[in-house]
Amino acid sequence: MAQPGPRVGLSIFPGCSDLSDLPARLDEAEGFGVDTIELPIYDYDVVVGGRIRAEQLARVKAACRGRSAGFTAHGPLGINFFDPPWRCSRHWNVLAASLEAAAALDCEHYVLHSGTMGIVQHDGIEDAYERQREWLVRAGDLARSMGVVVCVENLFAGYEGVRYTATPARLARELATIDHPFVQATLDFGHGHLNLAFQGGDLVEECGQLAPRSRHLHVHDNFGRQDDIWTYTHGEKIAFGHGDLHLPVGWGDIPWDVLMSGCVFPPGVIFNIELEERHWHEAGACIAATRALAARARIATG
Repeated sequence: MAQPGPRVGLSIFPGCSDLSDLPARLDEAEGFGVDTIELPIYDYDVVVGGRIRAEQLARVKAACRGRSAGFTAHGPLGINFFDPPWRCSRHWNVLAASLEAAAALDCEHYVLHSGTMGIVQHDGIEDAYERQREWLVRAGDLARSMGVVVCVENLFAGYEGVRYTATPARLARELATIDHPFVQATLDFGHGHLNLAFQGGDLVEECGQLAPRSRHLHVHDNFGRQDDIWTYTHGEKIAFGHGDLHLPVGWGDIPWDVLMSGCVFPPGVIFNIELEERHWHEAGACIAATRALAARARIATG
């Protein structure tokens, strides 16, 4: 039996809080011919105080009903199991509710951020990893019961007090230790580029270690430069090439061709594009460039 090939997806923007523009946003994304659409449920108000708001979830379901594209979901960005133990139950409540919402929306993947922290000594970092592993196993068990795969995303350090987060290789080791079929990875190439420039390491080698568990990819470009010079506008950040810019593929200096040669992805992997809203006019070209990458991707067999 032939293995499923890679797919291309597109994240849409949160939009109006009453979701009045959601059908039009979905229409536009679908019009690009993508295979999947990533829903930013972190900003849809479907979870309020760790509980599902049924009326709002029903509005999202109505907008998504009957679409030709499949769906994935991005959970709340603030969920962080590196947080102190006394606060992790709050993170869990938000995760459980938003995961339930993703399942109700027939989302295949649920993107969850990996842990972040400030300046902490080695023993504190390892203690945080142990805590995160316990919560991720629990998340995987819940996700299995709902038919959704949790895909843990690598982040980057050097912004808003974040001084440590897992590199792609460390996240790969953590997921191998957990070894849960419903806890896989979201490999974010742009985040990896920024984090390894901050912490040190080889992007292609590190991404190659995480790729076999990466059922989900976040595709966007940057220059791997910390946002360490004052700039007046976002346009100036682009001029300097600073930070998590979410540029169209090919605008930055991520070595896409080398990455496609150096990584082996699971069958059915989703190349999901995360494009900054100011570059939305480039979405069609970015989708074409990403399809070209997906066509060159190495896919595991057997």
